[in-house]
Amino acid sequence: MTPRSLVAVLTAFLVLCTPATAAAQDPPLVNWASLLPALSSSYEPSSADECRSGSPRCLDAMVREMDRRLDRLADSCHHDAIFGLSYLRTTEAFRHAVFEPGFFDDPRFITHEGAVFAALYFDAFDTWHSRSRDRTPRAWAIAFDAAQDREVPAIGNLLLGMNAHISRDRPYVLASVGLTEPDGDSRKEDNDEVNVFLNRVGNALVDEIARRFDPSIDDTDLPGFIDELLTFQIVPMWREVAWRHAERLVAASTPLERAAVVASIEQYAAEQANLIRRLTAYLPVVQSSAQRDAWCAAHG
Repeated sequence: MTPRSLVAVLTAFLVLCTPATAAAQDPPLVNWASLLPALSSSYEPSSADECRSGSPRCLDAMVREMDRRLDRLADSCHHDAIFGLSYLRTTEAFRHAVFEPGFFDDPRFITHEGAVFAALYFDAFDTWHSRSRDRTPRAWAIAFDAAQDREVPAIGNLLLGMNAHISRDRPYVLASVGLTEPDGDSRKEDNDEVNVFLNRVGNALVDEIARRFDPSIDDTDLPGFIDELLTFQIVPMWREVAWRHAERLVAASTPLERAAVVASIEQYAAEQANLIRRLTAYLPVVQSSAQRDAWCAAHG
């Protein structure tokens, strides 16, 4: 099974829970999540501190920090570099979208949300790499373990990082910054618009990963755009599930109810991570990361 077709298969496997306007040069996208209504209507001010002003300078700081971290990972050909590169390129596309007139209804708020989101990744990374695995969220621990032990090819590292950040981190971010505007309008439209710029990153990101770190990630490419369309759908699926989990967090009326929602979020993300790890792992004895690591040493 090729890396790209594997992601399409994962899309079917990972559905464990229940058309965008784009620039002419954008890859095809069916942004089906934007057709689904939001269920939360009560306004709650953001309780998160990161970049509360929504200043564009926050995006510049995020890019610099991600670039700094990626340099260290790439220099050592650490397998965590795959998600590090993915997050850097995604944040660069995010910064571009924020400055694109009319792309977001509230670019300052979405910038605040992005800063809170990035802080959770930095915290999980620093916690695990400080040898505090027991305090690292399970989905992230699985992703970092697989990278440290060189268990999966680049497509596995990429999916494991995406899953941990979207399925596990995103519900907490959304619940903390608020799902609605002060007038009660949902922020879901801006959040679903994120799918558009994420879709723009995919092909160039895969090409860069193949060029620098692991050429196996683009071994086979189907004609036309069908495989890209199918491959990308895992992202809006995870993002939509995360939104619904955030709604459950906000709706929890007692500490006990909230604890139950938290447990279900952690379990869902960990189950996705374990499934990805199993489906993408190198076959024992006959496969290893040796070829990938040699390629990175020469090109990374």
